[in-house]
Amino acid sequence: MEKFTKLTGVAAPLPMINVDTDMIIPKQFLKTIKRSGLGKNLFDEMRYDDNGNEIPDFVLNKPAYRNAKILVSGDNFGCGSSREHAPWSLLDFGIRCVIAPSFADIFYNNCFKNGILPIRLPQEDVDKLMSDAERGANATVTVDLENQEITGPDGGCIKFEVEEFRKHCLLNGLDDIGLTLQKADAINDFEAKRAASQPWLSL
Repeated sequence: MEKFTKLTGVAAPLPMINVDTDMIIPKQFLKTIKRSGLGKNLFDEMRYDDNGNEIPDFVLNKPAYRNAKILVSGDNFGCGSSREHAPWSLLDFGIRCVIAPSFADIFYNNCFKNGILPIRLPQEDVDKLMSDAERGANATVTVDLENQEITGPDGGCIKFEVEEFRKHCLLNGLDDIGLTLQKADAINDFEAKRAASQPWLSL
């Protein structure tokens, strides 16, 4: 998993509440088990019409936000089904941070496991960042995980909270597999001892 230390990029405004995972990545794209290739279908039903043409008014289709790295949205982001494809599609598009007043628990947890930083902020702070994001290409925001600070285009700073263990994992690029591999020596030692004491289990 790629480390998350400091992220600077354009923030895209999506002022909607209850953005569910079917909106983020519709069910017809859940056939794959690969984490790559889903970015083109992120918010598919809002980005494209029935003929597959882009809907110009949707935020991620606007030239200023095509390379957005941060998404600012409304309350209860990521509700609905537990599909992990939702953070996969965000990450594949290039979004590594989502800022909202609240998140659905499963989506929130899945973000950390996939290298995305979900940030909960009071509504007034989200409103400020939403206003900043509406500036288009000038909506450059910096998210500093180490210092737990968000710096807006005017230099204003907003502090945020994050659980220490999750912060450690993101800073060091550790997903569940990476955390397990940190214990590789102990695991190998156990396997060697088990093979010596109970060789029939290896047959």
